[in-house]
Amino acid sequence: MERSVLSLILLPLPIFALIYLNLSKPVQRFEVPELPAYLESFLLSLTFALILFQEYNFRRSTSQLKGTAVGFEDKMLRYFKAVTVRYVILAIVGLVASAGLLFFGNIGFIIAYAVVLLLVSVYKPSPVRMIRFFNFEGEEKDFVQIINREYIEK
Repeated sequence: MERSVLSLILLPLPIFALIYLNLSKPVQRFEVPELPAYLESFLLSLTFALILFQEYNFRRSTSQLKGTAVGFEDKMLRYFKAVTVRYVILAIVGLVASAGLLFFGNIGFIIAYAVVLLLVSVYKPSPVRMIRFFNFEGEEKDFVQIINREYIEK
């Protein structure tokens, strides 16, 4: 899961960085088509709507897992799926913010991408976060810690 999350984080980063750096200190000039002004508002609204949606979707997907008698393995699989969907949405937001910055140069897209980077770092899945999220104790807590140790040793 950690590898897939990291690849989703890295997908929009170089694209956004190149666009941002080229806008701040142009190395190469290239023509971008002029798009209607309403698209700027739409894309900016879309980025912030997707940021809010990923939080809502994650909470909705995982709220059922905390209090149910679902087995440990099923809890983990559902949690991993919810985390993956969250990071896919954040990667899409990063790409939309990159496109918006390229076409419109609006600082709102920079702010949107900064929010994405903040959320990516805050929500990064870890064994400690999973233990705290599910309030694991005993065998389940030990199992998560053992899996983490084995992963680190590899």
